[in-house]
Amino acid sequence: MKNIFSCLFLVFTFSYGLQAQLNDYKYIIVPKIFKGFKDENQYKTSTLLKHLFTKKGFEAYYEDELPSDLNANRCLGLLVQLNHKTSMFLTKASITLEDCNSNEIYTSLEGRSKEKDYISSYKESIELAFASISALPYTYNPVQNKSVTANATIPKAEEKSAPPVTTAEPTPIPVKENLKQSEIAANPKTVAVENTAVAAATLSTLTETSAPPVLYAQQIPNGYQLVDSTPKIRLKIYSTSVPEVYIGANDKGNGIVYKRGSQWYFEYYVSDKLEVEEFAIKF
Repeated sequence: MKNIFSCLFLVFTFSYGLQAQLNDYKYIIVPKIFKGFKDENQYKTSTLLKHLFTKKGFEAYYEDELPSDLNANRCLGLLVQLNHKTSMFLTKASITLEDCNSNEIYTSLEGRSKEKDYISSYKESIELAFASISALPYTYNPVQNKSVTANATIPKAEEKSAPPVTTAEPTPIPVKENLKQSEIAANPKTVAVENTAVAAATLSTLTETSAPPVLYAQQIPNGYQLVDSTPKIRLKIYSTSVPEVYIGANDKGNGIVYKRGSQWYFEYYVSDKLEVEEFAIKF
């Protein structure tokens, strides 16, 4: 169990750091022909990746159709590299993002497809690989003095220590318990107000202990789709290299799914606000 939480801590720390890195870049540069291909947009890979990054919120352009500011400063964008391998029965694909100095910023998880048609197999494997990018919140945050010239060093700003901030702890509200009937009769309104906290705490406890919904796992390529008793697909989860940790995706958002104790949790962001859902899974 300790190993699982250690892995989760690393996943969340890495994801937060990566999110901050991706927020530095305004553009995505998509080649019209990737390494290992002979033709432009072979198997519709270029158009698919441009569509996925645009849907994610990036401004994506083909490498020969760059806007003027990106053409003048390639450090505003990240270059897409498609890592792919095909065999008679399997297509594998992952996505690498490189900065203007050819440094690797991020490589996605590997997506796999058993589709026989190459266009279908590349589409499925790329979309599965892109799920790990979709799980990261992205909002462009311009960085001052981003280098226009490759291999240039950006000096770090001098750090200044902030004055300590002290927060006064709220004074606890006394709650009367085990009141006598004579006290209640003498001060009914006061007792009602003072015991509001007790009622609220009791309601909170009842809410927290209510049974979470049960979802049923149906196997799909690289993971499972979770359905309720309707049956309706509530969530799709994709395997990662960490046991009992998945990438989750549904119409609410994309995030991470993990197990704690006997329950499962789906954490994702909506407008930069972290949402957490709890449920049980029957595999």
